[in-house]
This record gives sequence, C-alpha cells and structure tokens, in this order.
Amino acid sequence: MKPDHTSINSLGQHVGQEVTLRGWLYNKRSSKGLHFLVLRDGTGLSQCVVNQEEVDADSWNAAEEATQESSMEIKGLVRADERQVGGHEIQVRAMSLFHKAEDYPITPKEHGVDFLMNHRHLWLRSRRQWAILRIRNSVVMSIHNFFQERGFLQTDAPILTGTAVEGTSTLFEMEYFGRSAYLTQSGQLHGEAMAMAFGKIYTFGPTFRAEKSKTRRHLTEFWMIEPEMAFYDLEATMQLSEDMLSRIVSDALRDCQTELEVLERDQEPLKRSIGGYPRVTYSEAVDLLHSDKTANMVTDKIASLEQEQKDIEQEREEGKAAYGQAKKWQKRKIDAREIEIQTRLGEIEEALRNLPKWLESAKNFEWGTDFGGSDETLITWHYDRPIIVHRFPAVFKAFYMKRDPEDDRLALGMDVLAPEGYGEIVGGGERATDLAFLQDQVKAHGLPEEAFTWYFDLRRYGSVPHSGYGLGLERTVTWICGIHHLRETIPFARTLDRLYP
Repeated sequence: MKPDHTSINSLGQHVGQEVTLRGWLYNKRSSKGLHFLVLRDGTGLSQCVVNQEEVDADSWNAAEEATQESSMEIKGLVRADERQVGGHEIQVRAMSLFHKAEDYPITPKEHGVDFLMNHRHLWLRSRRQWAILRIRNSVVMSIHNFFQERGFLQTDAPILTGTAVEGTSTLFEMEYFGRSAYLTQSGQLHGEAMAMAFGKIYTFGPTFRAEKSKTRRHLTEFWMIEPEMAFYDLEATMQLSEDMLSRIVSDALRDCQTELEVLERDQEPLKRSIGGYPRVTYSEAVDLLHSDKTANMVTDKIASLEQEQKDIEQEREEGKAAYGQAKKWQKRKIDAREIEIQTRLGEIEEALRNLPKWLESAKNFEWGTDFGGSDETLITWHYDRPIIVHRFPAVFKAFYMKRDPEDDRLALGMDVLAPEGYGEIVGGGERATDLAFLQDQVKAHGLPEEAFTWYFDLRRYGSVPHSGYGLGLERTVTWICGIHHLRETIPFARTLDRLYP
C-alpha cells in the first residue's frame, strides 16, 4: 500500500484542502445525525466530524460500526480550529474501515498497573504512553546529535561478555559453548579500548543487571549511553556530562511541547536545568544529609502532603455528593478526576510512610557508605537543577576508578543527580592508568585475572589519562517527563517479575 495519505501532524500544511487520513479510532461521541471520531495515526490526534447529510450510506454505516481501535481511512476537508485536539478538525466526506476491532480491553475506567503492564502491547497506544515514548525518541536523537557534532565516533560494545564490569553479584550468566558468558552490565571496558583507537567514542546499547529489586528506579534490561574520552580528566568529564544533559533538556523543551503538555509536566524545573550545575563533593553531600536544613525540609514536606491529602479527600467527597445530579458529561469529568485523585492519594500515602524513614536514614548516615535512593532525593532537594557529586570513597566504587592523588581514600568518580528527587542519572569518572594498581584491584575484587588480560594491554601499549561515564536512558526520560516510574519509559519493561509481553 503506497503511503499516499497525510499524517495528522502535518495537517497545518493542508488547511482548506481535502486530505486522506489513515489510523485508528481513539475515541467516539455521537448525537443525532453526527459522529465525532477522534482519529490517531501515531503522529497525533484529530477530530473527524461525520455528518449523515454529507456522506454516503456506506460511510455513515462505517462510522456507526466503528469501535475503539478500529482501523480506518477518512477523506475530508481540513479546518483550523484551536479548540480541537491538535488544532484542526476534519469535515468528513467519505470513510471506510480496514478492520472493526473487538471490544477493547483498555477503557477510560481505571486499570491497575499489573493489568496495564500485562496489556503493554495495547497500552502503548494511549495518549500518555505516546507522549513518553516520543520524548524518549527526542532524547535519543539529542544524544546522537550532541556527540556527533563534537567529533565522537559511535561504536558498539558486545552484549555477550566473559567479564564482569560492576561486580559479579548482578550478572546474568549463561552457558556459551561449554563455558560461562554473561549479559553485559556495561560497555565501558570495551569502550576504553575503542577510545585508545579513536580518541573519543560513545556506545549506545542495552545493558543488564540481575538485581532483585522492585523499586521504581530499577529495570533488569535498560539502555546506556557511555562515552569514553582519551586525554580527559574528571573536570572535563563533569563538564561534558553537564553540556550533554543541557542539550537533551533544551531539545525536549523545543521539540516536545505537545508531549510535555499531555503529561502536564511543570517545565520550569527543566528550564532551570540548562547549565550551571553545582559541583558538590561526597563529603559536602554527607554534611547536607546531617544538616538541620534537611530535617526541616522533610518536616515541611510531611506537613504539606498531609494538607494536600485533606484537600483532595474533601474534593473527592464533593464530587461524590454532586454525582447523582450531574449531567452525563459532568459525570465523565468526575470519573476522570476520581482516577487522578486515587493515583495521587496513593503517591501521598507512600511518601508519608517513607519520609520519616528517610529522615532517620539521613541523620544516621555514615561517611564511607554509598548513597541510597532516599539519600540522593534529599540531597537534590537543596538545589533547583541537576548537581554533580564527585570524589566518592573508593571502597564502594568500581575497581577501575582512579584514586584522588590528594586523598587515596577517594576515587575520582562523579554522579549527576537529577532534581525533584529523581536521583542518579549519570555515573562515571577517571579510569586508573597504572597497570600494577589495576591488577591488584582485580584480585581484591575477586575477579578472574585471566579474563582481564586484554584490558591490561590497554595500560601496556600507549596508556593515557582517560575518562568516561554512563547515562541511563530510562532514568533520564523519567525525569524529563516528570513521571513516577521508569517502567513507562521503555516500550517493553523487563523487571524482576516481568518477562512478557
């Protein structure tokens, strides 16, 4: 079938003209002699008005029979109308069905997360998921453009490896022709080899962690962007990560206004995230956790949430009281708001359970331990944009991290923490260049030395100072979208208890 139809996102170029649209029925309203069909085609939504007096009998019957997600072709006149979704409306002249859909399982009523994830192959068609995954696409394109414009070479690291990168406890192991192999945790080690060949490279691919975690920040399969740069130190790497994130956010604000509006994303925090990221040492971040300011912020947050909870519950009661006398369109509005209220109350209840625990953890945090998700959240509350935490205790950092020459307890590592409680989205730092040090570290971490012979060669033949980092794509998209759980930011999430669809 030739692509001889018009896409909805280009209707602005065809005002006053007759076009052919192809897509699926997103929503339908009817009154005497009229059907209002909201069509989606993957690029956007458009209302198509079918007037019985202006179409033939076959077209009217097609409009009558059309069910949610039925596929169809519509021919009609394009009118500009800012009141309608997408800013245009189609006056239908003719239409036909490709396929009349069966009763669609996802309806406007509320569905639980498990139900929606079990029907992820269909949930992807919803307006919210459409917006999230289009923003993901924008982020991907921004990353490629950013690195390509700066002279980086995009390369590919293997998915099957014989070595651990971040420790052996989170590896997916498999039999590989009579020996053990693993799904990669990171493309970094191979990226270092490619940086020694090409100077500046980045890898972009799937990575796997067998963490038995059910938190909203974890997936077992996710995508990582990992640049590696010869002759870069920690300071240059921090600046590169800031420049990259600033570009991603700037492009999203420019190119994804419709999508951000669908998600009702507050864009002010994003606008503040274009540059100017504070640098904070690990020790300074620990001091923040111990501070009275953090304790007061948590106390104020609890009070604010408790007040919001009361206000929402009162709104819910008022909606219930008005429901019996409401008109049909008003009931639909109340029903839709009830879904939003229930979701928000669940989030508030979860926060009120967690905040006292977070405060206790912050007060008792010991220097020399790694930050947990709640610690990162509280640290970011002190800033209105991403921050870069650097110089962590080496004891919990990867074996290949270079030590701080001014304090051997510290590794020259850095994490970028997103604001609004989204936590770590970038982690990296300088790589150790001393061969003997690396060999000792491999032994100390209980890793098989023979698996790293090729990696040691990088320090034997033309070793140079070099550095890099990894950005988690899904965590970054979660932050930009302003949503709660990163499982919505990948087309088909793989988690501890989910392997389908």
